[in-house]
Amino acid sequence: MHNFKDLKVWQKSIDLAVEVYQAMASLPADEKFGLISQMKRCSVSIPSNIAEGAGRGSNAQFKHFLTIGQGSAFELETQLIVSNRLGLLNDKSANELIDKTEEVQKMIYSLERKLI
Repeated sequence: MHNFKDLKVWQKSIDLAVEVYQAMASLPADEKFGLISQMKRCSVSIPSNIAEGAGRGSNAQFKHFLTIGQGSAFELETQLIVSNRLGLLNDKSANELIDKTEEVQKMIYSLERKLI
């Protein structure tokens, strides 16, 4: 079992989720049950899956949950791109969040490789 709170990738993904929630506050209300909801859910899914995997009994199980978290990170990146192209997020906000999402993706990938 790993202490998920000590993992830098978990800490960064928590920060990312908070920033996504903050960015979503500025989006139009008619997107509340569309992109806003989806982006909030997948942003929280990233650290949640890291934490769940860290609490499992084996590295194989941990790696499985990291893979799920990685999928959520790519889902979030896609939704940020769509939101930007629709003009819901400006280029600066979208690019900052995409950069942070890509950083988390790289960190998850690196951690997965260490668990082999």
